[in-house]
Amino acid sequence: MTIKPIRNDDDLRAALRRLESIFQAEEQTPEADERDVLVTLVEAYENKHCDFGPADPVEAIKFRMEQQGLTPRDLEPFIGPSGRVSEVLMLNRKRGLSLRMVKSLHDGLKIPYESLLAQVQ
Repeated sequence: MTIKPIRNDDDLRAALRRLESIFQAEEQTPEADERDVLVTLVEAYENKHCDFGPADPVEAIKFRMEQQGLTPRDLEPFIGPSGRVSEVLMLNRKRGLSLRMVKSLHDGLKIPYESLLAQVQ
C-alpha cells in the first residue's frame, strides 16, 4: 500500500480509481485499511477544494444503488415493502424518509447522514 497526499485533480482521479477497485474489500484486510485512508484523503481534498452542497437524499440512494448494482427490491430491508420503496424513489418522492429509514440506509449501505438528511428542515 502506497499512500500519498492528494494535491491536485490528477491525484484525486488516481485515488478514486484505486478506491473503485478496493471499495468492497473485506474488513480487517490491508485493502480495507487502504480504502479507509483513501476515503479520508479524498474527503479532506474535496472539502477543501469542492463545494458540492448537500446531496438530494433520493439521488444519494440511487447513486449508491448504481455503485453496488442494487435493485429497488434490494432496498426493502432498509426502507420497507416494495410499495414504500417505490413511493420514496419512483413516484415523485411521494414519501419522505423516516428516521428509521435514514438510520437503516446509513448503517446498511453506508450512505452519509448528511446526504440522507439534506432536505430536512
